[in-house]
Amino acid sequence: MIDASKELAPEPSAISVQTLVDGKPRSAPPMHLCFVCVELFGLGSLGGFGRATRMIGRELVKRGHRVTVVTRQSPLSQERRQDFMLEGMRVRLYSPRRPLSSIALYRDCDADLYHSQDASLGTLLAMLAMPRAKHLITFRAPLDGRDVDIDYQFGESGLRGRLMHYLQIDNPLVRAAARRTPWRYAAAHCVVDKSVRRYSLRTPPEFLPTPVMVPASVEKAERPTVCFVGRWHGIKQPEHFLELARQFPTVNFIAVGGAPGQARDAELRRRYAGVANLEMTGPIDQFTSNRLGEILSRSWILVNSSLREALPTTFIEAAAHRCAILSYLDPDGFASRFGQIVRPGKLGDGLRQLLQNDAWRARGEAGYDHVRGVYSVEGAIDRHVEVYRRALQIDQSPRRASRFRRRDKVRG
Repeated sequence: MIDASKELAPEPSAISVQTLVDGKPRSAPPMHLCFVCVELFGLGSLGGFGRATRMIGRELVKRGHRVTVVTRQSPLSQERRQDFMLEGMRVRLYSPRRPLSSIALYRDCDADLYHSQDASLGTLLAMLAMPRAKHLITFRAPLDGRDVDIDYQFGESGLRGRLMHYLQIDNPLVRAAARRTPWRYAAAHCVVDKSVRRYSLRTPPEFLPTPVMVPASVEKAERPTVCFVGRWHGIKQPEHFLELARQFPTVNFIAVGGAPGQARDAELRRRYAGVANLEMTGPIDQFTSNRLGEILSRSWILVNSSLREALPTTFIEAAAHRCAILSYLDPDGFASRFGQIVRPGKLGDGLRQLLQNDAWRARGEAGYDHVRGVYSVEGAIDRHVEVYRRALQIDQSPRRASRFRRRDKVRG
């Protein structure tokens, strides 16, 4: 068991991430990084956690670092191999029914640093496997009581899904593991306080941006075009977007994604098949196709009708393509600053406001400027490398390193 009563020494506020040789900066050696995650984009999942993991890992490989990803084998994936290379990353899969088997994978990886994309059972098992290694966590979408209630009411996972969520994602052992490491980060400002409350943290996590590609230019459609990008879960309420197409026959609507169940997916497509100005593309793998980027480039506005969100990657990607954001929710002020926030059921009113006098255009440009300055691949990966170096350089002082090792014990 992890001793949650003691927290590792706090992270220094300022440590140089460069080595000096004769007074001049020298490039630091490449690192071996292991990503701990519950999903990987393209392997049976098109979710935000897996997308962030793949994007970060891929870009780190391009910079010469060694990257291993340890994740669960999805029953929805066509991939049957358990050890293979993907975009320069080594991917190691284990059965979700045998999570303890991942301990051997973490040990065999023997990475310099283990980075969890949100806290999970994998975080705990990686710490048990490699207690002397550095462990980082990026909180992406911690759930509070209201979020859990929404999931219970509108989620589609059933009792088994709720049990798996408890075992794999949110239980006292996982929360203790999250408290154990001082290297804690948040993918959005809006999850900082939620993370502190959910995991009883002594200090708030530091913001760490998720990288997105920011195109230098886009070509917007001549006719008003609005898109929806996401899974067609009950919580996402895709019907709210699809109904808009009927209300605005002079506007083009593009719905990207699909429902997790075949019956629900087919029912929605049948219901809206006759709407002439609505295109339903199905899911798009943005790592193997440019189609999503092309849709965002043409679109004027991205619509989000979800009941709960952290900061969706789609908000960041849409803003990177100069789209305004229309949403019921306002994570990190993306809707209020770069689009329009509306009350539930009032998407039509918000859409009219954004279309009137081309109001969407200036808000889309403001979102683009913000994303380019904070979330661009180069800057966001620079920031990741910086925090990795900072954590690893704790060991430069023998006295500090020995104190770290004494406090990093995993107790049985």
